[in-house]
Amino acid sequence: MRLVLLAFLLVELISCQTRDDREVVVYSALDRTFSEPVLQRFEKETGVRVRAVYDVEATKTVGLVNRVISEAENPRCDVFWNNEVVRTIVLKRRGLLERYTSPNADDVPPAMKDPEGFWTGFAARARILIYNKALVADHDLPSSIADLVEERWRGKVSMAYPLFGTTATHAAALFAVLGADSARAYFARLRENEIVIVDGNASSKDAVARGEVLVGFTDTDDALVAMDQGKPVGIVFPDQGEGELGTLVIPNTVALVQGCPHPKEARLLVDFLLQRETEEELARSGSGQIPVRPGIQVPAGVRTMENLKAMRADWNQVEDEVDDSARYLERLFIR
Repeated sequence: MRLVLLAFLLVELISCQTRDDREVVVYSALDRTFSEPVLQRFEKETGVRVRAVYDVEATKTVGLVNRVISEAENPRCDVFWNNEVVRTIVLKRRGLLERYTSPNADDVPPAMKDPEGFWTGFAARARILIYNKALVADHDLPSSIADLVEERWRGKVSMAYPLFGTTATHAAALFAVLGADSARAYFARLRENEIVIVDGNASSKDAVARGEVLVGFTDTDDALVAMDQGKPVGIVFPDQGEGELGTLVIPNTVALVQGCPHPKEARLLVDFLLQRETEEELARSGSGQIPVRPGIQVPAGVRTMENLKAMRADWNQVEDEVDDSARYLERLFIR
């Protein structure tokens, strides 16, 4: 009997040690303020320790992508949690992602996931216009991004450097949807209209809130943070009219890294992130993420895909335009 008991205790000890030693490494481009609580809940519910590496505002996703590329021969990252799509496709095309179709991705719309199963989208942000409510009357609001080349907005509009993050994605999407010539002409007219280039989306939001400019390009999460802080700002979802482009909606994406050191735990984390509960949690958070799936409860002030006209962008075509759009915009705005 003592031998049986001893054997049982040894099995339990080994089992507990194995559970305690389980870990997963995630590179997250979603702001730590919003992604960390989700990862902490994963740790609590699964017992798997999360080692997270987060981005910085200046380089956003680009820095983490370059890190995955530099580690290709000896992968350290298991799960790449991107806050956009294009750079995820860059990793796929370099052969640095592993195909995995999560059972929790069945109801994700086809436009929000890779048809080959290398990445899946969830919890989106929209590229919106933020405006200063104290300085811009409702009847004077721009309804389209095309309005911002008008003389009345000269020197009164801000935009982040268009080489990083969602601003670069937005630019590449316009190149893909409008065509390169039309997109170049649009950005050239913005420059001629003295658009103010700032460090990032948060800086664009801050410039509007302080009244340094009247309108700024930014993302819904940055705008909602300003509103929660009581700043005098409002949101315009541009191009919602008949025949207009629609608002660009950019999902988070999650993917497995090829040759990742903890594949079992990595799949577990991917499944967790793709739960409907995770989309609901991110919708309730200060970032106000937009669920990509229908029927998910959102708080007041957060849009759903059912009541939003989204720009129809083919993500692979958008990625095709990233380099050309970046080279043009660098010459236009930076050099």
